[in-house]
Amino acid sequence: MEEIQARLMSFFIACNGVLWGWLMIWLLLGAGVYYSIRLGFPQIRYFVYMFKVTLKGLRGEKTGGITSFQALCTGLAAQVGTGNLAGVASALASGGPGAIFWMWMTALVGMATIMAEATLGQVFRVSKGDGTYRGGPAYYIERGLGQRWMGILFAVCITISMALIFNAVQTNSIAAAAGTFGADKASVAVAVMILTGLVIFGGLRRIARVAEIVVPIMALMYILVALYVVITHITLLPSVLRLIVTSAFGVKPVAGGILGYTVAMAFRYGVARGLFSNEAGMGSTPNANATAEVNHPARQGFVAMMGVFVDTILICTATAAIVLLSGEVGSGKTGIELTQLALRATVGELGPILITVALAFFSWTSILGNYYYGESNLGYIFPGFGGYGLFVFRVVVLGMLFFGAVSDVPLVWEMADFFNGVMALVNLVAILLLSGVTRKVYADYVKRHKAGESDPKADPEFIKGFSK
Repeated sequence: MEEIQARLMSFFIACNGVLWGWLMIWLLLGAGVYYSIRLGFPQIRYFVYMFKVTLKGLRGEKTGGITSFQALCTGLAAQVGTGNLAGVASALASGGPGAIFWMWMTALVGMATIMAEATLGQVFRVSKGDGTYRGGPAYYIERGLGQRWMGILFAVCITISMALIFNAVQTNSIAAAAGTFGADKASVAVAVMILTGLVIFGGLRRIARVAEIVVPIMALMYILVALYVVITHITLLPSVLRLIVTSAFGVKPVAGGILGYTVAMAFRYGVARGLFSNEAGMGSTPNANATAEVNHPARQGFVAMMGVFVDTILICTATAAIVLLSGEVGSGKTGIELTQLALRATVGELGPILITVALAFFSWTSILGNYYYGESNLGYIFPGFGGYGLFVFRVVVLGMLFFGAVSDVPLVWEMADFFNGVMALVNLVAILLLSGVTRKVYADYVKRHKAGESDPKADPEFIKGFSK
């Protein structure tokens, strides 16, 4: 058995080395550049408008469905996780301050990619018959490209990787953080299972309602902590900003000249962190954005762009500011340990507590979002999915939360990365092949908006015409 596990481990490590090496980075980055050009740089031309549309969605529509803002928060629930705390710190430790600059650039082009994903999710979604919708890559692959086998492949991969294994990773992070204060892993696992069960057994509407309350609060609190660090270290801010920019284009010494970073290192780790944090092009967020009750598919595309802005430009930058202003980049620490050390250095002994709380909330909301992705895609594989089957799936998800908290199985995590990589690859192929649909729907929205429609409404027949 140990020999079989060793061989499987070697296989998945080799596959992930290809999937998550330069191949995936260039594909994700390339898709963002392509869509930026194809759509005329909506992230720049409509940057202010993006805020207006998002705030309008905050008021909500009295339809009984999922509001635009709730869909955004459900997507953000999964986007914002341990990577925003540990991943950014790791990028800084491995790629230097310049990594942050490339993280920003990646977010900029990623906003165009996620505009496409959300728009396609809306165009090809299906009604559940209860006033809500279900959609995402699996749906636009089948209904837009006529390739159900590809849709099933995507659905299987996202269910295994995100709803099951990555959720186990999230509870593992929560249990590890709580363990620093002496909490028992099993007890933490049970608490997370109970809280999660209370939400997911209420269905999509309850997940969306919880997300629209918890996500903004947790994001705002973390950003306020970062602002406190910036204000109390304001004299260092100009030199830190200068260091970020100059380090992105040349070798700069860090930690008194002991450690230097190259442009390639800054680029690689900054791009990787930005792409994998905001998930633009990965195929996850369209599952949430497809559920929004909006008058035009492209409208949710603008709202989805806000998700990338919040995740990477605001929250990831908040972590970067805390770490860089603390002066602990060259400490030899990485990941969550570096973030903890940085907060201790900037806010005192309260730092580790703040990180534990932030990590717990970020991880828990990721569990909710990831769970919904699994439910939605099982509904695609098995039309009419519900009842006993849905109950069993929810129990399995809760069981994986316990497993993740008390276990440490490297093979399982490598398998999750593999399925996540395949899922992203399938999605990228789909959104590139469907770029013509995205362009037409986006152009229709812009035309109506310029004609004076405050909330452009799509012609149903125009949208139906895209389905095969």
